Amino acid sequence: MTMKICIVGAGAVGGLIGARLAHAGVDVSAIARGATAAALREHGWRLEIGGKTITAPVRVARSPSELAPQDYVVIAVKSPAMLDVAPTVRALVQRETTVVTAMNGVPWWLFHGLPGDFEGLPLATIDPDGVIGAAIPVERVVGAVVHLTCSTPEPGVVRHGVGNRLIVGEPKGGSSARLLALAEMLREAAFEVEVSPRIQHDIWYKLWGNMTMNPISAITGATADRILDDALVHQFCLDVMAEAAAIGDAIGCPIAQSGADRMAVTRKLGAFKTSMLQDVEAGKPVEIDALLSAPREIGARAGIATPHLDTLLGLARLHTRVHGLYPESS
Repeated sequence: MTMKICIVGAGAVGGLIGARLAHAGVDVSAIARGATAAALREHGWRLEIGGKTITAPVRVARSPSELAPQDYVVIAVKSPAMLDVAPTVRALVQRETTVVTAMNGVPWWLFHGLPGDFEGLPLATIDPDGVIGAAIPVERVVGAVVHLTCSTPEPGVVRHGVGNRLIVGEPKGGSSARLLALAEMLREAAFEVEVSPRIQHDIWYKLWGNMTMNPISAITGATADRILDDALVHQFCLDVMAEAAAIGDAIGCPIAQSGADRMAVTRKLGAFKTSMLQDVEAGKPVEIDALLSAPREIGARAGIATPHLDTLLGLARLHTRVHGLYPESS
């Protein structure tokens, strides 16, 4: 039986996943509006990858009521949009539906299923009133960590950059039939897929690697190479990463790699614009809470001082407030 999958957030990452799944023969729908919906209805999925353009069909809906029950719902929105899309996702979830969170930063469910002193801890900076958690029960969730780059040069068109790796895992750890089926489906769509025994570790590792470059690029407008070439800024990044690594140790998500080695990997990617810088340039809300506010909240709960992280959060928050991209009251 052909799987039915709905993409919520048909932008860069969501469009890439949707296009490749549809091209592999999966029945893919998308919740979309405006210019993106119009482009998808007229052209279907369009993915520029490997020097060619791949096209594939997509069913476009404005509301969940237009769709049949879905096997998987992939959330690929930026974290500031989660409160708005949570009711949509809730309406898509039927008895056997699995919700795949393909998002940056700390998810609302990070501590659900993570053994240790913080198991079940709610995060006020991510889900202040518990709205997301109430709409999307963690039992329905499978986490996904995205290690690739892509962009949307125009509505409905996705341009792949570098990388092809997806890591998927159950919040409670271990394996499951739904997890293995998802991994196999993504492999058939030409992704490199790893099944993680503890997905929170992979989430924290990716956060540790991009929580500095993203906001610093957004504040300064600099590409990654220029950030790394400035000795003072480079050291500041390492200081923030050291604090985040200490938090990871405290919550059971240790980082084995050194900050210097991780930065060496980033340097190999060259003069790229981070996703947060692209959002600022496009006038879109930015993921400050998922990348910075939540780690600071967790650090405070763990009794770990975070002076460098605090400084970065303050500067990033002020910068985006001045540009109208972050709420004044948060």
